[in-house]
Amino acid sequence: MAARRFRLSVTQRTLLVVAILAVALLGYWATRGAGATLPPFSSPSASPAAPVPVTAADAQKQLDELTIAARTSMDGYSREKFPHWDSQGSNCDTREVVLKRDGKDVKTDKDCKPTSGTWTSVYDDETWTKPTDLDIDHMVPLGQAWASGAKTWTTQKREQFANDLTRPQLFAVTDNVNQQKSDKAPDQWKPPLVAFWCTYATDWIIVKHYYGLTITQAEKTALTDMLRRC
Repeated sequence: MAARRFRLSVTQRTLLVVAILAVALLGYWATRGAGATLPPFSSPSASPAAPVPVTAADAQKQLDELTIAARTSMDGYSREKFPHWDSQGSNCDTREVVLKRDGKDVKTDKDCKPTSGTWTSVYDDETWTKPTDLDIDHMVPLGQAWASGAKTWTTQKREQFANDLTRPQLFAVTDNVNQQKSDKAPDQWKPPLVAFWCTYATDWIIVKHYYGLTITQAEKTALTDMLRRC
């Protein structure tokens, strides 16, 4: 006698699928633990956190590892040799990312250009509400980099340097203070806000150390003096 084949109705098959899915979901949540939540959504256009300064001791160690050499001439230098304000996604370029990162309550238009916000310049502790009152300063200026080693770099490396959001290289600061700084090293110019000298020195050293740029003896002396304020 042939065995009878067991067949499920459409309703029974549907209920079986639902039951299997329910068991699978219960097992998933059990492995996550009670009260666990899904990881927060991270917007691709979220501004990166500002780089954290190293300690004075670590900065001093890196400073001692830098090569001391005379600055070369500025012959052949131009800002165009450091392609900057690259696209960072979501219609934002590097400048706009820094403005969003360094400001408070920053609002932007559809093209990522800031329309309002508040910015406090770390160089002079002045507060501004118009983006046009701010420059994006390169901690180690492009011309300073050119005269201390970047002249021999590839354009790609100079572009990385000019758009570096990982190292403490880019800051939104009062425009005329940035213009006073220009391409000067710490032995030639220091921020008006003396309380920022420690961070200024550690940031300058981190950037020069990472990119293998040289320093002069006068520059090293000035940086060492600034580190004593930490």
